[in-house]
Amino acid sequence: MPSIFSKIIAGEIPSYKIAENENFYAFLDIFPLAKGHTLVVPKKEIDYYFNLTDSLIAEMNVFSKKVALAIEKVIECERIGLAIVGLEVPHAHIHLIPINNIEDINFARPKLKFSENEFTEIAELINKKYEESL
Repeated sequence: MPSIFSKIIAGEIPSYKIAENENFYAFLDIFPLAKGHTLVVPKKEIDYYFNLTDSLIAEMNVFSKKVALAIEKVIECERIGLAIVGLEVPHAHIHLIPINNIEDINFARPKLKFSENEFTEIAELINKKYEESL
């Protein structure tokens, strides 16, 4: 059965797309810890991050770096934190989270809520910076 991320990649479930290439898809987390919280997923459905091939992990990290640098240009923050948890959805993924301190990346914290318009605006701004960097 396809994961929710596979359905997002296929366009069966809408998302706030940040960036995409032949192997990866980046989109806003709809239950964000911070404004700009983005998920990066491989298009190939693989459950566990450490089951990805070495080359796919390397490519995913380079793609994530480009996305993180675009987020940093749009969202005021000290850094972009990176987390690989892997328990929420059975599809390998990286969380890119704008942070100012260590507590900002605490997944036990309440999630933020944004309107559809706010999500769309955030995604468009980050996507524009991502596209400019290519």
